[in-house]
Amino acid sequence: MPITVKDFTWTETNSEVEIVVPLKGVKPSKVDIFSTDEYLKVSYPPFLFEVALFQSVVDEKSVAKVGDGAVTFHLIKKEAGVWGALSSSDKDDKEGMKAKREIAVKESQRKNQELEKERAKEKQEKDRAAVKEQMRLEEEKLAQIESEKEAERKRATEEIETWKEKQKSLGKEKSEQHEEEPAPRKGGQIDVSFTHRVFPTPVRESRIAEEEAWLKKQAEARKIEDVNDPDLRPEEKDPVWLKNKGDNFFKSENYLSAINAYNLAIRISPYLPSLHSNRSACHLKLGNYMKCVEDSSRALELLTPPVPANAQSRLKAHVRRGTAFCHLELYVEGLQDYEAALKIDPQNKELLQDAEKIRAVIQGDGT
Repeated sequence: MPITVKDFTWTETNSEVEIVVPLKGVKPSKVDIFSTDEYLKVSYPPFLFEVALFQSVVDEKSVAKVGDGAVTFHLIKKEAGVWGALSSSDKDDKEGMKAKREIAVKESQRKNQELEKERAKEKQEKDRAAVKEQMRLEEEKLAQIESEKEAERKRATEEIETWKEKQKSLGKEKSEQHEEEPAPRKGGQIDVSFTHRVFPTPVRESRIAEEEAWLKKQAEARKIEDVNDPDLRPEEKDPVWLKNKGDNFFKSENYLSAINAYNLAIRISPYLPSLHSNRSACHLKLGNYMKCVEDSSRALELLTPPVPANAQSRLKAHVRRGTAFCHLELYVEGLQDYEAALKIDPQNKELLQDAEKIRAVIQGDGT
């Protein structure tokens, strides 16, 4: 049973209350303080001080200081006036104090939940504002580039027109000088058409069924989910536009903004493997290794069937997941991913060297 502290002191004014609780030789690091608008508790085993206040105080403006062998509370009254007593009930009323304690704990939990929600909302608003600001800067940059391109196109067009006029003038002079010369024979043109193939693989080496399945899957993946969000602009509902924004954020090492852009793109178009793969790269940079593993795995699931057109994407996903596994000290799983990447690109020297290093670690752990 804790020892109830009774030798505390308190004073008051119309607007404030001061309470001094002696620590009785207990180290400040052992002191636990809990407070609400109507309840105070100081626990420093084996001692306990608690009081249900006579009236409410403003907990957010009140302070508690630990030092000089005591805990000192400076409380701001919610309503001005003299209390005349510190406690709202008989200090020996155990049941009444228990009820007050339970109410105080529930009220504290409620306030903490509200505070967490408010912080989460503020963070979400800040993240969204950061994304929009970055997008605005990117749009300004693109507009400037487009303006420069248009000026260059205009200048080139004027040069071509000037050249044409010059050639026309020279041709006229030449025709006047050689009126009796026969005109040169007109050139002919032979049109040759080839059977269109999306993949460059020769027919004798192709895997037509797999290639067609991959093309069909990619077409289905580009279908856009209907997102009913009035806060989003039309371009923010385009997964390709969002992916480009995420890629630009990644290049500028703004990985959190990149993740936000990829998150929204995946919400709109969840079956595009590049979105999951690129987000995995962001998580790898931030040290979120389990999330990197999850996103890489999802990308590999979507990168099927395996065809030459998605070989490089599969290679990147295997390397990122393998790297994340190694950071998690799951070296066997990491080596499996590196070996899968080497099957795609067997001559890659960096992959060969990294795979050998992982094998060395595994062998070293096994000895």
